Amino acid sequence: MATFSKILGKTDTSKRLSVPTKSLKSLPSFNGGHAVDFQAIDENGFVWTFQCSIRKKGQHRKPVLSKGGLAFVRNKKLKVGDKIKFSLNQTAAATPFYRVQAEKEVKIFGAIFGYPPIMATFP
Repeated sequence: MATFSKILGKTDTSKRLSVPTKSLKSLPSFNGGHAVDFQAIDENGFVWTFQCSIRKKGQHRKPVLSKGGLAFVRNKKLKVGDKIKFSLNQTAAATPFYRVQAEKEVKIFGAIFGYPPIMATFP
């Protein structure tokens, strides 16, 4: 089940990884605070720690991955146009956990043909 995915823009690859606002409900509860830490397992079984935060004040309460996001992007060598996908795996027998997946944009003659997952990058 995809929790959220996004195609990376310039800011996502150089400063901070923004999170679609509508995806906040699928992340762990902020419990009245402005930040929440969570872990996600990548395709190689590596556990990444992320922190999603929102501004404390102001009209623009856009969420960002303030910790872990850029490290993940850089480790996977993601660029503008690539995709990142988070999913929440829930089964009746196990504790829910998040998965994170990086997908490289495939272009042929300028047309986007898809986003195959990256399988063999190690931290």
